[in-house]
Amino acid sequence: MVGTAVAFSPGHISGYFRRVEGSDPRTTGSVGAGVVIDEGVRATVVPAAKTGVRVIRQGRVSTGSPPVEYALDRLGVTARVTTECRLPIGAGFGLSAAALLATLTAVNHLFDLGLSVDEVASRAHEAEVVHRTGLGDVAASRSGGVVCRMGPGIHADIARFYPDEPLYAVSLGPLPTASVLSSEEAMARIASAYPDRCPRDIADFCFLSRQFAERSGLIAPDVRKVLSACDAAKIPASMTMLGNGVFAAGNSAERVLSGFGEVYRLNVARRGAYLIEMRP
Repeated sequence: MVGTAVAFSPGHISGYFRRVEGSDPRTTGSVGAGVVIDEGVRATVVPAAKTGVRVIRQGRVSTGSPPVEYALDRLGVTARVTTECRLPIGAGFGLSAAALLATLTAVNHLFDLGLSVDEVASRAHEAEVVHRTGLGDVAASRSGGVVCRMGPGIHADIARFYPDEPLYAVSLGPLPTASVLSSEEAMARIASAYPDRCPRDIADFCFLSRQFAERSGLIAPDVRKVLSACDAAKIPASMTMLGNGVFAAGNSAERVLSGFGEVYRLNVARRGAYLIEMRP
């Protein structure tokens, strides 16, 4: 009898977005552009009498995840879930969505629920919207590439392209997504700052994202210092949305960002969430 399922989901860096308020979670979400990255979340799921979640990041362990617990409860299953990631949590890398997609992909196979990929994504998106941990990361991370989401929810049209050049990112600490998504003032600024077109390439993605970051008023002082250093070196860069960090492109990006913290080299993912293994 299979007793453990392991799955992985890529993360997602959002460059710019605009919230779309629907009548329910299925029609609520965002439009915008971002990059699905090869780093993300690995989830290991084991049946249990009561649901419990452990979150492991570089050896540090915390417990509990309301979105994951909510999603499992909605499915009527209980399990012991362990999520693991290398990137910092709450820093704009779409790890909440990745944890949900990885966990629900594993749960679907472990409990033989027979959910389609769309249904798994719908459940993950609902949990994100309900807990205000994200709006468009699930839709983006269903597959890879640089993405441009043209409607809310997981069924809207999404354009994708797959460049070979990497992005580099540095995190300056967490920025609680819910605090921004719950602010009507912040949402109004974000809506007016939104650049209403898709990016043509990585450089254009960085340009549009930076334009949005400046106009939205979301750039914190620490982020401004990093962006100024990138500007001085003529490196395309912007703020991770929503996170207290910076992503940049180009040959000198890693060197410049290294002056502000640990630098993460992030390749564009070629696929979305997938099952790694099932074992006894």
